[in-house]
Amino acid sequence: ILLVNYKDIKNLKITAIPAERFLHDGGFDRSGRYFLVAANARHRIAIVDTKEGKLVSVIDSGGQTPHPGRGANFNHPKYGPVWATSHLGNETISFIGTDPEKRKQHAWKVVQTVDGQGGGSL
Repeated sequence: ILLVNYKDIKNLKITAIPAERFLHDGGFDRSGRYFLVAANARHRIAIVDTKEGKLVSVIDSGGQTPHPGRGANFNHPKYGPVWATSHLGNETISFIGTDPEKRKQHAWKVVQTVDGQGGGSL
């Protein structure tokens, strides 16, 4: 992953962050700080802290071939803020906890999966 800071356009700061191979697409959590991106050929999600410029974690996605587009953010009644991804390889929709400050026990984990209406149905 290459993280580019455009604050000074004449002196770009580029940070290389090792993650997982075959990154495809993804999106930010609701805070705008964390970027979650699918390594779909490996059934994993990489989480990047864009403020610190570091890899937070690489987790199993809870399904086959995650394909989030930009993902979906919402407040889960039990787990708080989550980011959701569908999967192309099966009907699974995975909810990943995204609040490391107030809900540390759920952060960066698949907290729930539900069946969608077919692969990629988010």
